[in-house]
Amino acid sequence: MRHTIAVLVENKSGVLARVSNLFRRRGYNIESITVGKSEREGIARITLEVDGDELVIEQVTKQLNKLIDVIKVSDITHDEMIERELMLIKVSADASTRAEILQIVNIFRANVVDVSPKALVIEITGDRDKLEAFEALLRPFGIKEIACTGKVAMVRHPKEIK
Repeated sequence: MRHTIAVLVENKSGVLARVSNLFRRRGYNIESITVGKSEREGIARITLEVDGDELVIEQVTKQLNKLIDVIKVSDITHDEMIERELMLIKVSADASTRAEILQIVNIFRANVVDVSPKALVIEITGDRDKLEAFEALLRPFGIKEIACTGKVAMVRHPKEIK
């Protein structure tokens, strides 16, 4: 089962390397990782998506809590949360296919961020299922390139990560 883990850390160099090395040393794969500022000055938020059973996640959580510069670790998998990913996708688009691609873009509430004579670059945000469905519909047109962020997630309420 995939778990979403939110980690608050001191915003210092080397912290991300220590977190990722913890997973590497134990042979656990990180499915997704994002890092960015938090609502508190000098504190960064790492959102990890990790595949494993409850025992694996418990061990990972305990080990993360032991790391220097880690402030708080929360497995938010079972909490009511909002999650999003961002995908940039470059798709082949000539005059004969552009209108059909733009219809798909509109249906998915995506945005065209770059246009060239032979391609469109499209930005889309949503959960993984939405992004996968969008990609599947564009694949027949010829996908040239994809860049995708990891998951960012936030508990809706009432739990608060401090």
